[in-house]
Amino acid sequence: MKRLHLILIWTVCLAEWSLQAFGDLDTTRRQQKWPVPYRRFDHRPKADPYCQAVYQFCPTGSPDGSIPVMKDADFIEVFRLQAPVWEFKYGGLLGRFHIMHDAIGFRSTLSGRNYTMEWYELFQLGNCTFPHLRAEAEAPFWCNQGAACFFEEIDDQHWKQNGTLEKVSEMTGAQFNEMAKWIREDNETGIYYETWTVQTDPGPNPAVWFDSYDCSQFVHRTYRKLADMGVSFTSQLQTNYTRIFLYSGEPSFVGNDTTIFGAAGNKTVASDIKRFYQPFRPPQSTKDFLISLLEIYERVVLEKSFYLYYNYEYWHLPMKPPYIRITYEEIPLPHIHKKP
Repeated sequence: MKRLHLILIWTVCLAEWSLQAFGDLDTTRRQQKWPVPYRRFDHRPKADPYCQAVYQFCPTGSPDGSIPVMKDADFIEVFRLQAPVWEFKYGGLLGRFHIMHDAIGFRSTLSGRNYTMEWYELFQLGNCTFPHLRAEAEAPFWCNQGAACFFEEIDDQHWKQNGTLEKVSEMTGAQFNEMAKWIREDNETGIYYETWTVQTDPGPNPAVWFDSYDCSQFVHRTYRKLADMGVSFTSQLQTNYTRIFLYSGEPSFVGNDTTIFGAAGNKTVASDIKRFYQPFRPPQSTKDFLISLLEIYERVVLEKSFYLYYNYEYWHLPMKPPYIRITYEEIPLPHIHKKP
């Protein structure tokens, strides 16, 4: 099963890539905090021209990412939206493996207008999960950014046909505007996507080394923000989300681009990182695909080795069974915590 999960994730990434032509090692780091905190930035950088999307990011949303202001007295309905990844291309196929995309819908009762809000990759999942190995660059080159997209309309058929469209809450226009301000701040400071959740094992109380930062995490953060604002969630719907896990012992910090791939870098480690990512390149033939799959199996399962790029730094994961797993687990809607 773990082989199937790895193939599924890799296949989604390769499907995106196949449509295209082809970011100081500190040995005295303080005692590491787990999970490693996701790094926030003071602004969102411009994307490198080398990075090109298969499909335009947020094609019908506002170019500057703005969210309309609602009247304070408006009454806003909130909807949970979920559909299989790439549903527009493959229908419900990936939904059979619980590979789902999450979003939030809103409806203004004063205007009758509907809106969709989602957070996803600027350059598709493959570029956020694996780097490009460019001949002219010493370090692996990452095209990894994720951002919020807000646009008018809820595509009922898209969400209902193979997924979920259900009302989960209500709020005032004033609360919506407060949420919108928070969304803008969250979007400017949380700029990159993270596919993997890394932990010790699938058991009930594992040590978590790294958390994912993806579409479902954006939905969770938004729901929690709404609950903090006093918005109640009354839906009895069981809310399940896709999570992609790697299982490993305690990770080891390796370094960043400068300390590994710079002039004074560790050439042995640099070579090993490139060798690790080489099989994840888009294959040009069925033969290449099969060879690469065997190489990945050898590194991850037999050699029990994985290099993770997180916060613009590399970590080495000593992999352990079951190595990799896709789950579709319940994460309940938040509750308002009333002060005593």
